[in-house]
Amino acid sequence: MSQVKTPSLLDALIPVIFLIILLFFSVNFYGDNSSYGANQIALLLAAGVAAIIGWKNGFTWKTIEQGITKGISTALGAILILLAVGSLIGTWILSGTVPTLIYFGLQLLEPSIFYAAACIICAMVSVSIGSSWTTAATVGVALIGVASGLGLSPEITAGAIISGAYFGDKMSPLSDTTNLAPAVAGAELFEHIRHMIWTTGPSIIIATIIFAAIGLFSSSSNSEETMMATLNLIDAHFNIGIVSLIPLIVVLVLAYKRMPAFPTIMIGALVGGLFAVFTQDKAIASFVGVQTSPSIANYVDAVWRALFDGYVIETTNQSVNSLLSRGGMSSMLNTVWLILCALTFGAVMEHTFLLQRLVTSALKMIHSTGSLVVTVVLTCIGVNVLAADQYIAIVLPGRMFKAEFNARKLASKNLSRTLEDSATITSPLIPWNTCGVYMSGTLQVATLAYLPFCFFNLINPVLSIIYGVYNFKIEKLEESEAVQ
Repeated sequence: MSQVKTPSLLDALIPVIFLIILLFFSVNFYGDNSSYGANQIALLLAAGVAAIIGWKNGFTWKTIEQGITKGISTALGAILILLAVGSLIGTWILSGTVPTLIYFGLQLLEPSIFYAAACIICAMVSVSIGSSWTTAATVGVALIGVASGLGLSPEITAGAIISGAYFGDKMSPLSDTTNLAPAVAGAELFEHIRHMIWTTGPSIIIATIIFAAIGLFSSSSNSEETMMATLNLIDAHFNIGIVSLIPLIVVLVLAYKRMPAFPTIMIGALVGGLFAVFTQDKAIASFVGVQTSPSIANYVDAVWRALFDGYVIETTNQSVNSLLSRGGMSSMLNTVWLILCALTFGAVMEHTFLLQRLVTSALKMIHSTGSLVVTVVLTCIGVNVLAADQYIAIVLPGRMFKAEFNARKLASKNLSRTLEDSATITSPLIPWNTCGVYMSGTLQVATLAYLPFCFFNLINPVLSIIYGVYNFKIEKLEESEAVQ
């Protein structure tokens, strides 16, 4: 690698343009099913084009391959979490946790307030535990079920869940991204959080108002008789009660205590399986297909199968079957496939310096504070698209623009806030980003289907740009207590 050449801007653009063209045809040919293989092929082919350009510039295949391995290894934690979430959903249906949440939710949440309530509930949970992923995998899954039972839109519901979850993730001192952004930019954590209130607060208020307005014009497409039939079927197949919510409480407590996400969710899945054994004889007997009381072998079979292949229910109501037949590690395998392909492309782009070349070119567009903020926002979104990982989208632009903020005597918390206003909250809006595939796989709603309804995630970057352009709440270096 002694003769490595600096890539040209054209070098950096060719794989990006190639990927855009392939994704365009992928969506046109396969529509909503494009993420079940077509997008993966597009990402791998684009990675091949980037590798050829890297080889032209002096990189050996061994170096590129090592970069791919390193890039994929950064997502192994996320992949384990995804697999654990699949298991959690399976055992939480078997244990009656999800059915109980749906059962009570159908009776307590009115269609007119449902979307706004879903957003607020997820925001409160996420602020408490600092994790949008855990919020989506627990209360988010239940809210999707409630929406289905009420005959409301799963796409709008997913948008409300993600809006609330990412508000909490962004504002909680327990969140990894909330700690990462100020660390990269050189700001102090709580100064960073206080500074974010100016953009994040109005964004979530506007989003909640929009969800409330949508709710006022929404009505349940299911009749009272249909809803009662759903409640009766759930009650007939599961033992509904407060005890079934203990697995949820265990997970929320562990998350609040800052236990890492993978063991937290895996423990939640196992606790769900344990509670299924002691409380859900009816569900287990139906699941394993026995007419008598389940044997010990039946209990083991049911829990084991729920962990790896999810729960399946067969009733006379197809909607209930669809609602409660899901989960298992196997349900996340396509999502893992997409993550691996996306990170392969991102890793080749990063380790052949093509990604850095694009970011460096962005520096030339900066002429004022407003253009600096706009450039950071667009760069973070671009890295989210190209690298498929929100952490890279925070760290790389953070490193690249830190000196520019200092040179313009702008407080580092302006940079850390902008990183969060763009990199953190746009990550679930990209179909092949780790956050996008996670939310889509967990909530069972396609990324592009819920994207228009993630009002908080769409409003926040725009508000950040407006603040930058009008120099509103952009603090100078000497005014900031965060910089010593």
